[in-house]
Amino acid sequence: MATRKLLLLPGDGIGPEAMAEVEKIIAHMNVAEGAGFVLERGLVGGSAFDAHGVAISEGDMAKAMAADAVLFGAVGGEKWAGVPYEVRPEAGLLRLRKDMELFANLRPAICYPALANSSSLRPEVVEGLDILIVRELTGGVYFGEPKTITDLGNGQKRAVDTQVYDTYEIERISAVAFELARTRRNEVCSMEKHNVMKSGVLWKEVVAATHRARFADVKLSHMLADAGGMQLVRWPKQFDVIVTDNLFGDMLSDVAAMLTGSLGMLPSASLGAPDAKTGKRKALYEPVHGSAPDIAGQGIANPIAMIASFAMCLRYSFGMVAEADRLEKAIAAVLDDGIRTADIMSDGMTKVSTGAMGDAVLAKYKALSA
Repeated sequence: MATRKLLLLPGDGIGPEAMAEVEKIIAHMNVAEGAGFVLERGLVGGSAFDAHGVAISEGDMAKAMAADAVLFGAVGGEKWAGVPYEVRPEAGLLRLRKDMELFANLRPAICYPALANSSSLRPEVVEGLDILIVRELTGGVYFGEPKTITDLGNGQKRAVDTQVYDTYEIERISAVAFELARTRRNEVCSMEKHNVMKSGVLWKEVVAATHRARFADVKLSHMLADAGGMQLVRWPKQFDVIVTDNLFGDMLSDVAAMLTGSLGMLPSASLGAPDAKTGKRKALYEPVHGSAPDIAGQGIANPIAMIASFAMCLRYSFGMVAEADRLEKAIAAVLDDGIRTADIMSDGMTKVSTGAMGDAVLAKYKALSA
């Protein structure tokens, strides 16, 4: 039996509640299917700060580097609003991304047919939506230097964040987008701001050159990122794969997430480069929702994004494609049955708790596996 090392970092807020529902599925897979998952657990974010005074300890960072994959919950909350900037809860996630070199963030936006009426847009605009945003995750303005606030005197200050990209960073993220497009509708739209940003000029040039050299079979288009945001809410189904930088990817993926009706529905994957010897990538999987401290501990959080993140983990880190397909079909089947958590509740549906939603998905997974 294969051994699969998986590190669980539930984090803060609703993270532990959502993670508990994934653990039910993992336990079943180990017993019924011999999946061989070996679980380790650690602290990240505010919980790590409370225990260790940092957003992630060196010991838990070492576990992440040694794991086959990391499953991450959520971090942050008002409780830690006053802690020093360098040890704020979000710093734990940023360190994981940077140290593991997780440069490719995959953010699918899928609108299940049963939830088409839950979107703020008309059902015909979002029903059947299936797009993928590929966001560069370790470069750009979030990591560029200098990053300073300078006192200019006379009550004035100057803040500087630096947007910086090298050719290789753009080449490797665009290659991921093109490769994934080949498994989908074979279309990529690259988004940047070459009209006002030099980094956008380089981004467009390198994406186009990578396309010509290696991926000419994939249809490529370019769009300014602000226009892309507008088009995402006008007619999102025009897109297949969108590739963009760290800053624009952060914003555009949240826009795309809300097209589906709730942030509680959508997963993400963050991948590193393939190992030269094994071909395996370091990887971290997380729901796109935040820690939602206002509902933490109430048993009403939606665990579907966390469960779907585990499905992505099965697919990309462990090659368990059939199991990933079954888990995603189980989610769709539960929604078709009218089972809803509070965030996606509508008239005529059955409102359930976090645990009951997890149980329902597991029951459907078992039925599909029979």
